[in-house]
Amino acid sequence: MPAAQAATDAQQTALSAWANKAVWHELETGFAAGLNFLRRWRDWRADAHRPGQLFYTAIDPEPVALAELLQAAAHEPGLSALAQQLAAQWQALLPGVHRFVFERERVLLTLCVGQARDWLPTLDAAVDQIWLTSAVDSPDSPAAADGIDAIDSRSETTGQERDQARMLARLCLPGSRLDGSHASRALQAELVAAGFEIAKTHLAPDAAADAGLQARYAPHWQPRSALRPRAAAAGRHTVVVGGGLSGSAVAWSLAQRGWTVELLDQADEPAAGASALPAGLVAPHVSPDDGALSRLTRAGMRLTRQRAAELLQQGEQWAASGVLEHQVEGKHSLPRTEIWQQAGLASSRVANAQQLADAGLAPGTAALWHGLASWLRPACLVRAQLDHPAIRWRGGCRVASLQALAEGGWRLLDDAGIELARAEQVVIAAAYDSRALLQASGLATPPLNPLRGQISWGALADLPAEARALLPAAPVNGHGCFMSGTPGPDGRAAWIAGSTFERSVTEALLKPEDQFANSDKLLRLLPALGAALAPAFEQAGAWAGLRCTLPDRVPAVGPLDAQTWPGLHVCAGMGARGLTLSVLCGELLAALLHGEPWPVERKLAQSLLASRFVMTGHGLRGGPRAVLA
Repeated sequence: MPAAQAATDAQQTALSAWANKAVWHELETGFAAGLNFLRRWRDWRADAHRPGQLFYTAIDPEPVALAELLQAAAHEPGLSALAQQLAAQWQALLPGVHRFVFERERVLLTLCVGQARDWLPTLDAAVDQIWLTSAVDSPDSPAAADGIDAIDSRSETTGQERDQARMLARLCLPGSRLDGSHASRALQAELVAAGFEIAKTHLAPDAAADAGLQARYAPHWQPRSALRPRAAAAGRHTVVVGGGLSGSAVAWSLAQRGWTVELLDQADEPAAGASALPAGLVAPHVSPDDGALSRLTRAGMRLTRQRAAELLQQGEQWAASGVLEHQVEGKHSLPRTEIWQQAGLASSRVANAQQLADAGLAPGTAALWHGLASWLRPACLVRAQLDHPAIRWRGGCRVASLQALAEGGWRLLDDAGIELARAEQVVIAAAYDSRALLQASGLATPPLNPLRGQISWGALADLPAEARALLPAAPVNGHGCFMSGTPGPDGRAAWIAGSTFERSVTEALLKPEDQFANSDKLLRLLPALGAALAPAFEQAGAWAGLRCTLPDRVPAVGPLDAQTWPGLHVCAGMGARGLTLSVLCGELLAALLHGEPWPVERKLAQSLLASRFVMTGHGLRGGPRAVLA
């Protein structure tokens, strides 16, 4: 049977299997030009009985060039328009995990860049369908060491085929299907030993070459699984405390998965705290070793950009502007690796002469250009995320304490002890106020610390012509930040400079001296503009907000202790990167609750888990000390 026809038959069979499922997860061991994914996306669109969400995980050691992706899709009906949507996000594909979302986040592609033999052992979400479109070598096999991708077609089984079969079987549930274009007789034998039933091969029994196959996971024993369990969302209800970036991101991610969400906030309107910042930047952190924070912010930037494009108005509420980073004091240099030169430059590169000139910086100034960065109005994103039929906003509700219910779940009480709400699952996303709420409830809290920041702003129309002539073409950061042309607090086109960073202050007070501090920062960031704008700071407006940080500089997401306090989660500690990380954190919490593929590498996801702060009977569990009431 021709390979193309075999693939078509397999996809038709899979259509009936996914009918009316809430979630369907497919894994492909070789993404190539992406045709298999595009076909499945096309099938999903056309099927009236499609699953609510289609997760597609693909592994590829070297992502295909953009032109090749588009060209391959052009020859098959119905794929070109989908390929164009994928192409809009097909950039900066460095080694690691990249999440692409489509159809209002109901079709999600997770691309793992690297070798399948390295990625498969790290996956821990159950798979309904496997497409074995390229061979998988054992991490320690001679073939892997020699860089051989094809499976040797030998009659006897080897440790290599055994490892492959076990890696694939480990990801399956009883009934999961496997369709392959690479399956030697040795691999088929090991698949049977691992619990698969071979339904059909695509070559005659006496064929000497590798054969394609169809198989179903049906072990004759009770398999022991280390996969994260799936959780049905139907009829599930959660209360989220906090109506800013974190709370609205969590609410959106859960509502998209079928939850009904009550969101309680002490303010009368959403985004009343730090999320009321007039405008901020969605930008990556960079480091010579491309460390964890750099990879997290890059993943967060991709997800925030995708959500902004889906929910917000370009030019008014956000803009894919790019950001110039002036490397004041030589901070934040790029990795000097070949792979960065091949795949990383779309995200961050050394700024060229024109970009420096557009910012009014001298030739040769040390600066980076972050091409995928953007500016965004946080309150607009908060409101857009809360504009969901499954989310109910409740303002003027100050949650003073939590009380565990004997039958499971939590009561949320006001200052008078009157119940405001109750739910099986509760998410505390109230920034620094999360600490006081958890302590008042007699619960441990991550060691959240306050970080006050003040910006300065003014209307562009009020600037003299000589100052307006020096405004940079794109936002600039590196020592505070500066942006212009975004709407200010009064709605007029404004310039914004700042912010200050003041630790251990628990009130968002306006301080006159911070206006001068922001002016001094701008003098270092953009010297010519700083000098021209100095008089404007005397009459500039000001805005202050209170952010919160954690000692290890990354957020805390998920349960503090799922056994001691089941159903209680936090999402806090974004620091000054709430715009960049909040969408990612909401998706990470949803993946945790649903047993979905992680939106980043598993180790990165685990580094954000709030449980790293919890005390155990034997001391600390993997992180800084939790604060106990």
